[in-house]
Amino acid sequence: MQALGASLVAITPEKPDNSLTTAQKNAIEFDVCSDLDLSVSRSYGLVFELYEELKPVYLAVAKDLSEWNASGTWELPIPATYVVDRSGKIRLAYVDADYTTRLEPEAILEALRKL
Repeated sequence: MQALGASLVAITPEKPDNSLTTAQKNAIEFDVCSDLDLSVSRSYGLVFELYEELKPVYLAVAKDLSEWNASGTWELPIPATYVVDRSGKIRLAYVDADYTTRLEPEAILEALRKL
C-alpha cells in the first residue's frame, strides 16, 4: 500500500485508551482513530444498535460495549472498507453485515493501482 502512495486508517468506536490497548495487543502498524460519537460511521450509514437479546451474549463472552465504546451505547458500525482518492471521492466501497467477512487485500491493492 505504501508503495502505491496509500495509507491505511482504522476507525473504531472504542474509547481512545481501549483502541490503543487493542492496537498494542495486536501489534497494529497503522493509524487507529476513535470515532467518539460514531459520527463518521453514521455519515456512511453504518451504525446499528445491538438487539436486547444479544446484550447478555456479549456480556458473557466479550465486553460491555456501553463501557468499552466512547459513545456509551450498544451501537456498533458495520465493518466496511473504503478506498478514497486524494480528492475525497470513494473509489471502492465494501460493506458486509457479517463481521467475519472482509475484503480481500488484493482487491484493495487493485483499486489503488487504478488511481
